Amino acid sequence: MSKKQTILGNALTNLPWEDKPAGYPEVVWRYSKNPVIDINPIPCAQGIYNSAMVPYNGEFVGIFRADYKSGMPHLHFGRSKDGFKIEIEHDPIKLITDDAELGKFYYQYDPRVCKVEDTYYITWCNGYHGPTIGIARTDDFKKFYQMENAFLPFNRNGVLFPRKVNGMYLMLSRPSDDGHTPFGDIYISESPDMIHWGKHRFVMGRGGQWWQGTKIGAGPNPIETTEGWLLIYHGVLNTCNGFVYNMGAAILDIDQPWKVRYRTNRYLLAPEMPYEMIGKVPNVVFPCAAIFDAPTGRIAIYYGGADTYTCLAFTQVDELIDFIKKNSEVF
Repeated sequence: MSKKQTILGNALTNLPWEDKPAGYPEVVWRYSKNPVIDINPIPCAQGIYNSAMVPYNGEFVGIFRADYKSGMPHLHFGRSKDGFKIEIEHDPIKLITDDAELGKFYYQYDPRVCKVEDTYYITWCNGYHGPTIGIARTDDFKKFYQMENAFLPFNRNGVLFPRKVNGMYLMLSRPSDDGHTPFGDIYISESPDMIHWGKHRFVMGRGGQWWQGTKIGAGPNPIETTEGWLLIYHGVLNTCNGFVYNMGAAILDIDQPWKVRYRTNRYLLAPEMPYEMIGKVPNVVFPCAAIFDAPTGRIAIYYGGADTYTCLAFTQVDELIDFIKKNSEVF
């Protein structure tokens, strides 16, 4: 029996997966053995979280945010045979560039990985006189070539689309400030060459609901479906006890992705488990990667918990899209 909404993409028969618990009422559910990366995972790092995994050569590889015990975050490479047990290299990624100015960064965090055509691109928040979006490319996950920073500071949550739209690369981002931004909306920009970015368009702003009323930011790379681009994002609530990061989702128009077709008016996942509520930054669910098996519609979501742990959650695309449409803001 065919599904009403399907993913446009490839099969991934070894997708990390766990069925929804019997009687569980929500459309996104947690891996029962979370977290998949615990505290103090490698000698130099107190935590690894807000990181990205992709399928590669029958297994899985990823770029990971490692928060050093100095307090500074840097990017590390990791690999996994099954998507659950992840081995992180102890040394940071060495970016290759002929431009010494590009090497003048102070920190690197919250990476995403996106395959566009035959190249894998890494985007991250790059500390170059304030936070901006760094970009690197690789063909083999052995050599990483740093490209130009996409935007001027200040910007975060740079998220690429997995294919060109109307002949152009597309990237979502959230203009911000130099601090722990108490505001933020999502914009889209296009580029002919992954270097020069322009034609910036507003996508969506902070919602009227409190769970996403302070700021929002794109999470995993958008997933192409028969309903449009499925965007999983984070929305932030400002409480008397600080920020709370939640997971939401939207459907963007397939040909004009700055146009939002549907958007959840309630969260999909909020901090409820100890590894989401207790950590370096309490009360954080921060999605950064989503991998899928197109024929079955299964999606595995990697997310950061409490700015300390790497966790997994799961969803089914037809159920998720039905949920978004039934619980959508009006545009």
